[in-house]
Amino acid sequence: MRTIAAYERPNGDIGIRNHLLIIPTVICAKQVCNRMMQMVPDTISIPHQHGCSQIGSDKDRTFDVLAGTGMNPNVGAVIIVSLGCEVVDPAALAETIRKTGKPVEVFDIQSAGGSVKAIQYGVELARRMKAELDQQAKVTVPLSKLKVAVKCGGSDATSGLSSNPALGQAADSLIGEGGTVIIGETTEIIGAEHVLAKRCVDEEVSTKLYAIVNRFEKEVERMGADMRGGNPSPGNIAGGLSTIEEKSLGCISKCGTAPIDAIIEYAERIPEHGLYFMDSPGNDIECVSGMAAGGAHIVCFTTGRGTPTGAAVVPVIKITGNKRTFELMEDNMDVDVSDMLTGTLSLSQAGERIWQEITEVAEGKWTKAELLGHQEFSINRIGPSL
Repeated sequence: MRTIAAYERPNGDIGIRNHLLIIPTVICAKQVCNRMMQMVPDTISIPHQHGCSQIGSDKDRTFDVLAGTGMNPNVGAVIIVSLGCEVVDPAALAETIRKTGKPVEVFDIQSAGGSVKAIQYGVELARRMKAELDQQAKVTVPLSKLKVAVKCGGSDATSGLSSNPALGQAADSLIGEGGTVIIGETTEIIGAEHVLAKRCVDEEVSTKLYAIVNRFEKEVERMGADMRGGNPSPGNIAGGLSTIEEKSLGCISKCGTAPIDAIIEYAERIPEHGLYFMDSPGNDIECVSGMAAGGAHIVCFTTGRGTPTGAAVVPVIKITGNKRTFELMEDNMDVDVSDMLTGTLSLSQAGERIWQEITEVAEGKWTKAELLGHQEFSINRIGPSL
């Protein structure tokens, strides 16, 4: 049994990072949280534009993503900052996250006496909690506990020919060790959903896969819009991708060859062991934020055109099969598998290169996105603001 060194959580989860996360329940608390993060090094805040003027399933989604991000096993402790009058219930949010057993503190700006006093109180709290986190030591845990999300963005013709299938090889390696892989981007399996449906473990799972694709297509129809021009994007087309079907067939190769065990909703907790599909948008940050809220430890992100984005609480490994992109954006790229296209690097060798990077990042190696401070975060919305 292969092992890694990680942080063991009270509920049995393992974390490969040990973040102190500062969560604003509403946009009105964003600046207080940002100032706390600036004044207490190595903390993370997740500013967003939501938390008020929302109802129904849209309000629930904001709550679920904030709660899921706080529950992510890479987070060791949480501070929730509320304004004091928003629709997202800070006490309920804190109680949900506390179910993991990790420390959670909550306060509101109105009761604290305004922004300045709230910042002062929050900084003192954050320094104390961060000092306690820094005392925690790693322990040896099974590699099979690792959950890796696979994502592509800024795709070009090299993505489906090299980086995505190479990532698929690494995904198979993790599943072979008993680990978990999660793929998403419902918009980017359209035209190839029948291929994935054949890999579902039973008819119920394949039926749900078709259902989430149909749900998305009906929503586009309701808007009176056409996906073309948005997907494939202008950058995708400039990079050599001509149709959504062509893009999708390359996209799905990044999850390897294992059977799909279940379809889960956006930000839903990811089960252990096997391959899962999360209903999520193609938008890079919204998709990755949903995967992190579901409990992914790492995101492996392939890109042909190149993109610098990272994520708030999970390391993002950038992989490219485009030599020019790797040379131009070496500051952002972690793994280069472009030699596959010259015939000097086999598919299995490329997959092993990515697999080695995954294990090193799981052991503590920082990704380029982490080194550059990329902590992007965004919540996929359902309804309009009121």
